[in-house]
Amino acid sequence: MTKRRRERKRVRQRQNSLKGKVIALDIHDMAHGGSGLGAYRGRSVFVPYTIPGESITATISGGRGRALFARGQQLTAASRDRVEPRCPHFGQARCWGCQWQHIDYAAQLLLKQDVLADQLSRIGALPDKLIETALAPILPAPEQWAYNHSLSLARAEAGGWGLKRQERGIEAISECHLAHPDLLELLMELDLDYENAQRLTLRRGSDGRLMLIFSIDDEDAPRLNTDLPLSVNLILPDREPVNLVGDASSKFQIADRRFRVTAGAYMRTNVGALEGLIAEVMKAANLQGSERALDLYAGVGIFSAFLADGARLVTLVESYPPAAGDADANLADFENVDVIEGSVESALVDMIREDARYDLALVDPPGSGLSEDVIPSLRRLDVERIVYVSGNPAALARDSQRLMDAGYRLSEIQPIDLAPQTYYIDAIASFER
Repeated sequence: MTKRRRERKRVRQRQNSLKGKVIALDIHDMAHGGSGLGAYRGRSVFVPYTIPGESITATISGGRGRALFARGQQLTAASRDRVEPRCPHFGQARCWGCQWQHIDYAAQLLLKQDVLADQLSRIGALPDKLIETALAPILPAPEQWAYNHSLSLARAEAGGWGLKRQERGIEAISECHLAHPDLLELLMELDLDYENAQRLTLRRGSDGRLMLIFSIDDEDAPRLNTDLPLSVNLILPDREPVNLVGDASSKFQIADRRFRVTAGAYMRTNVGALEGLIAEVMKAANLQGSERALDLYAGVGIFSAFLADGARLVTLVESYPPAAGDADANLADFENVDVIEGSVESALVDMIREDARYDLALVDPPGSGLSEDVIPSLRRLDVERIVYVSGNPAALARDSQRLMDAGYRLSEIQPIDLAPQTYYIDAIASFER
């Protein structure tokens, strides 16, 4: 047995010996992921539903590496930022769809700011002075409750549909205070148990039209009938959408534009906050009218619609065919927009082969961030400025360091809250070569 394996074995043995032990903890920080962070015998302890500044007793439930996980037992000193949660599903070992209902909203914003700064420092290894200079105060969401126009649910073991629990399993829900009330009303009216579907998404368009989207495990589409005024769509295992009843897409109004979003295509669920997000993206882009702009991981073309008003040319790249089709339809009135269906990596290689040049790149990557090939390709395309829209502080921190290593300078990071009552943090980062 190697030395490293022996050390891992000793760590596991220590963790097993501590499991079930009741300890006293002072919570000193908030960790990315939504749990409060304490320390026990030199090891980090993660405890959900706690707030920095609180003192608790907790039971150790497990560990990974040198980290321990615990379940709070008694609150011995509460934070002044602690409030009463609204939802009966919120709490220990229950729904983990939102994590911070017990924290006052003003404090949530400050915690998100701190977590983002911590990720930039620890994962990105950015200097403290740069973080202090570049990181702007977080912008609050326009609505703190009932803001989601989409609600994705999983099948609960005991029946019904619900959200992931903090530990294991699915919590069947009868309430969700983050979802638009129309979605909750629809959920209560539904009486279905479609066994082939493991996930169900309820979606509400800006026009009030409702849609059910089933993600299924096989290729056999059922025959469904409904008396409810809604559309029904399937997402097959290969992500191909199939329309069963009503419309194949929803319509969303953002600022003065209307967007088509086919079932299966990604769109941020806090529709009311998107106009503010777009305003910050356009501020970071700082278009002068002559730019050739890239919009990568572009989805249904929402950012491109606003870039096109201020840029000479916009080239949009999206890998999911239905979303690329939506982008074509949503941007049909622009003559200065090109839509490319395909992966970002392959599209950039083709552009380099054609000796293309771009001034600005707007990137809105998935939670995993940019792949290794993207940043060198942007350099070869002579991209001078990059606007990075992030929903994952850890990926943003890592990619910020990689961009700086490639010769880009971080000028500003503007965090913006699109998900109140949760630990999720969105941000727009600006880089210049």
